[in-house]
Amino acid sequence: QVQLVESGGGSVQPGGSLTLSCVVSGIITSNYHMGWSRQLPGKQRESVAFIARTGHTNLPDSVKGRFTITRDDAKNTVLLQMNSLKPEDTAVYFCYVRGVSEYWGQGIQVTVSS
Repeated sequence: QVQLVESGGGSVQPGGSLTLSCVVSGIITSNYHMGWSRQLPGKQRESVAFIARTGHTNLPDSVKGRFTITRDDAKNTVLLQMNSLKPEDTAVYFCYVRGVSEYWGQGIQVTVSS
């Protein structure tokens, strides 16, 4: 059974930082692309960071320069380092793996508020 477990979310003030972690079990992550998406209240889920099997990354302009995605296939883990957080980053964040099949985590809340 494939499981993705996110951790590291919570509340932070504007300008603060958080690191989200996603530990994957049941598959070999080196065979998959990995990434993070988020869902803002009342809106569709949007991609915030993607990292290919090769290590190539892709992030939208809204987070580029503030968010960094990394992967450690030895630990079956994908990380999302988030700096200079803004209130508009408040959302539920989901990690995923994508290959022959696609799997998603349950999501974790990130709240940016003063």
